[in-house]
Amino acid sequence: MGDTNKIDLGRGASAKQVVAGRDNTVTLIEQQIIQFGARQILDARFSLPAKPEPFEGREDEVREVVRRLREGRGSLVSGLAGLGGVGKTAVAIVAAHTVAEKFPDGQIWVELRGTSDAPMPVSEVMATVIRALEPNPDLRNPSEAELAGMYRTALHGKRVLLGLDNARDAGQVQPLLVAPPAAVLVTARTGFTLAGLVPLRLDTLKKEDAEKLLVELCPRSGGNAGELAELCGCLPLALRIAGRYLAEHEAVVVARYVGQVRERRLHSLKAEGERDLEAVFAETYDYLSDDMQTRWRALGVFVASFTASAAGYVWGLDEPDGAQEILSELARLSIVEYDAESERFDLHDLLREFAGGRLPGGERRTAEKRYAVFFKNVSSAANDLYLEGGENVVAGLKLFEQELTHIRAGQKWAAENWETNEEVARLCIEYPLDAAHTVNLRLSAREQIRWLEEAVKAARKLGDKRLEGTALGNLGSAYADLGEVRQAIGYYEQALVIAREIGDRRGEGNALGNLGLAYAALGEVRRAIEFYEQQLAIVREIGDRRGEGNALGNLGLAYYSLGEVRQAIGYYEQRLEIAREIGDRRGEGNALGSLGNAYAALGEVRRAIGYYEQHLEKAREIGDRRGEAAALGNLGVAYKDLGEVRRAIEFYEQALVIDREIGDRRGEAAALGNLGNAYYSLGEVRRAIEFCEQQLAIVREIGDRRGEGAALSNLGLAYAALGEVRQAIEYYEQALVIDREIGDRRGEGADLGNLGNAYADLGEVRRAIGYYEQRLEIAREIGNRRGEGNALANMGLAYKKLGDIKRAKEMWEGALEIYVAIEDPNAERVRGWLKG
Repeated sequence: MGDTNKIDLGRGASAKQVVAGRDNTVTLIEQQIIQFGARQILDARFSLPAKPEPFEGREDEVREVVRRLREGRGSLVSGLAGLGGVGKTAVAIVAAHTVAEKFPDGQIWVELRGTSDAPMPVSEVMATVIRALEPNPDLRNPSEAELAGMYRTALHGKRVLLGLDNARDAGQVQPLLVAPPAAVLVTARTGFTLAGLVPLRLDTLKKEDAEKLLVELCPRSGGNAGELAELCGCLPLALRIAGRYLAEHEAVVVARYVGQVRERRLHSLKAEGERDLEAVFAETYDYLSDDMQTRWRALGVFVASFTASAAGYVWGLDEPDGAQEILSELARLSIVEYDAESERFDLHDLLREFAGGRLPGGERRTAEKRYAVFFKNVSSAANDLYLEGGENVVAGLKLFEQELTHIRAGQKWAAENWETNEEVARLCIEYPLDAAHTVNLRLSAREQIRWLEEAVKAARKLGDKRLEGTALGNLGSAYADLGEVRQAIGYYEQALVIAREIGDRRGEGNALGNLGLAYAALGEVRRAIEFYEQQLAIVREIGDRRGEGNALGNLGLAYYSLGEVRQAIGYYEQRLEIAREIGDRRGEGNALGSLGNAYAALGEVRRAIGYYEQHLEKAREIGDRRGEAAALGNLGVAYKDLGEVRRAIEFYEQALVIDREIGDRRGEAAALGNLGNAYYSLGEVRRAIEFCEQQLAIVREIGDRRGEGAALSNLGLAYAALGEVRQAIEYYEQALVIDREIGDRRGEGADLGNLGNAYADLGEVRRAIGYYEQRLEIAREIGNRRGEGNALANMGLAYKKLGDIKRAKEMWEGALEIYVAIEDPNAERVRGWLKG
């Protein structure tokens, strides 16, 4: 029997320790955020802003855009160069609402911030669209190419209208263009040419239409509407501000207002268009009380639409209702925009520029700091929701995603300013730690590393050892996600030293658990178990049920890898019970997947499939794409064991698609290895080799030495099947060098077993026995019962070839005893040999 356990036969789900830097007490402000934010979470597939009211004079433009969209072509709506406020967005929104029925799969609106200092990156736009269309996708680690593939896949075949508002240039838009039946509607201040989009240059309103709009907004402006429309440059934004101002302030004499605007316009140094808007806006701004001016200026720190509670916090208000009233007054004056469906406010990009330009240094620092604090609290509240379990898992992730633009901006500010004072330094630390679980699920490992490296620096500056240790532990986990295990161990060891130094039992338990995971990844399973057992004692001592569940699950994985499957099942069942008790759906899914692996190892494949299907359902429910790929891979292994190899291949291919979508290169390599194994079983060995060579290329690319050893062994097995045994031996020997180099004793044993098989095939039986004996010694040393059974079984076959039947039966009896003890299905085969 071949010692083939170097083929990746599906991935059991381990529970990585991602540690929050505080307890889970929810503050009053976070309770308000949860209550207000949760009710604001809308279906992101349908995010068109409300139609502007009133809307005048753009019937021809709207009709043209609608015609193009209904004909299946995208449309580029572009303003005059450098001119804002001309109504591009309004035309696009009205047209989008008009054709909404043509796009039942979604109408997604994204503000690209093209005129700001920080335009929305293409990757962030793609992630926004993917999240809107897919149920909680895992977007943590994809490359640019992989993210683009996920974006195209999410939109493929869907009738979706994608509104890209305020684009910077063609470079920002081009990667986002999609094929029919989806359509793209773009607005931009400056026109640009782009294949696939038909440009429509939007001019200012006709004077008569501008007058109509003014009169509709403020009927008493009629006698002065013509001159005021000219002073407003016939720009819809300026006209709305002027008309709203006059409508709200009946005591203001229209003629006097017109004269003041005329005077301001004459003395403005702004370019045409901006000069018209500034002159009108200044009249409204100067009318505001000093307090209202201060509040409006502070809104310039918001980089996207925001809630009343966010504005209230930035303003320092104690009552959120007060912010709603103030914002409503500003919205009536058209200097703040309001969307009733989402209950969110925003500033036109030109007004945001004006607000930022009028914000004094001291006010800016205060507003930016409050902004950063508020959205740190939002991310913390989302993390708390996630930890509540049940339906709140998805609600927490959605809240985090909804405010991610602000969360990133707040963290960036804290990271750039943490050296200014202790409070900002703590804020920089809290961003990655207070939302550790949502950050881990929704940000790439590289972005997590950037956040955590700044947190470590800030913690050291403050001399806060507890926070430094927590940040170091999470930094290790981020590197472990990238497959850089040795680097991860270095961070875990630093975290452990700190935790013991300061008596942080929770931190000590987390560091021990992470070290266990790292050593398990290196194949040092007995050493891993020592760490897990130390961790389990600590988490039980302090009553950490989530940590207890993680430790039990990892102990189960360790004993499973040693072939002690019944003991593993006991740990998995305890882990499952705790996960269900605390509402940890991700942990529940992992436990189900692990139970499936255990029963598959016992030969109860149908029962295993039931667990894998439950795991798949849970993973899809919470958007755990990595877990989904693992479940699909394990289902493939199960159906292969049942002889349904073609069906297994379907599951492997689905897993491969997901692994490539989320950028899980390690998972991609495992899927390719499984496909190679499947085609090997079908006798299509050359095709199997192609997959194994792809597997090898990936693991070498990402520096996964353990994976490289596995891929080399897989290639050796394939060439052995072709009868090219000498070639197979070369691959096995390369794998052996690697596994000895990295200290992977389990892998070393498998390599020695495969070399024994190869020399047995060449008729060099004595040499084969030498390798089997080394394989047996290692298996016993590390407690690998299944490996021990395989070595004894193969040694029996070798002694039979030498004619030593007595010795052969002794070996088979030893193998049978082990197989029976661990309930390995190979027991029946060995019984047959003994009878023969």
